[in-house]
Amino acid sequence: MKKYAIIAPTSMGVRITPTDRQPVATSNLFRMQATSAESNVLSIAAGLKKPVKVLTTFVEGSPVAQFIKGDLRRRGIDFEGRDLPQGGPWGYRHQFNIADSGYGLRAPRVTNDRAGEVGRTLRTSDFDLERIFGEEGCEILHLSGLICALSPETGKFCLQLARTAKKYGTKISFDLNYRASFWQGREGELSAIFAEIAGAADILVGNEEDFQLCLGIEGPEAGGRDIAAKIDSFKGMVGNVKKSYPNATMFATTLRQVVSANEHLWGAILLSGGAWTVIEPRPIPVLDRIGGGDGFVGGLLYGVLNGWEPEKCAQFGWAAGAFVATLPDDFGLPADEKQIWDIWAGNARVQR
Repeated sequence: MKKYAIIAPTSMGVRITPTDRQPVATSNLFRMQATSAESNVLSIAAGLKKPVKVLTTFVEGSPVAQFIKGDLRRRGIDFEGRDLPQGGPWGYRHQFNIADSGYGLRAPRVTNDRAGEVGRTLRTSDFDLERIFGEEGCEILHLSGLICALSPETGKFCLQLARTAKKYGTKISFDLNYRASFWQGREGELSAIFAEIAGAADILVGNEEDFQLCLGIEGPEAGGRDIAAKIDSFKGMVGNVKKSYPNATMFATTLRQVVSANEHLWGAILLSGGAWTVIEPRPIPVLDRIGGGDGFVGGLLYGVLNGWEPEKCAQFGWAAGAFVATLPDDFGLPADEKQIWDIWAGNARVQR
């Protein structure tokens, strides 16, 4: 019996967002939350009582680190990692993510302040990987391209995690998560890292930009209108990913068309065992779009952990992403499976 359902390396930080969906520059009241893309993914399974853990690092004695640890405990996410001395006022700290959620025709805007980010120091020597994967064990190692590309140290760390997980029969999920600013001047280094991890992965997730810019797979132009008309080109892209990375058994991409900051068309495509699941884009209300893609991955992995058929995994992932879009946080803690399945069914009737 493996101790954990999912383990993910991450760099925890905080996100601050103006209240009432106001712009950052003209606001003086902000809401703060603990955040990272990888902990967002784990939160779906954690809310549904699956044991999950992040591998991370903290700033020793920092009240922000204390805040983050408390929030992870609240979500039911275990954490492991060293407390690194700050090294003075110009030393290490946790990243700040500053977000304007947008409203109507005013688009969301996100600014990342990652100077001195303590998560950039993550390295293999901080963890006993033989204990984690060989003695305790986990069903799925979830890796994100954000952590792979965060620094040369984190790239090597993710490679070693993937190699050790593979040795012990742990499934590997890889969400490519391309960020241009992370790749600048490091294209050769990161292409090699991403190719090796993608080659070892059992589950590959990305949008049209991710697959093209991380793995060099030809695909449709990012963004634009009438995304439903591009489904065949998305399927062609995913099929090409499968040809290039045949070890994986599940390939997924989300479909998003922005009507306004308050309404998106949300869909998904999944290829598994040669069979396609296509969820045609349908309207969803959006309180805050950040984290919706992570919610999709979290829901998808929850289905995989339960041994569900691929179609059911995709449906639960779609609904989990739609669930997160209704929240001011960029992660979701479902009350139960029914809450997510009701979203899939379009059932918003009051529960008494």
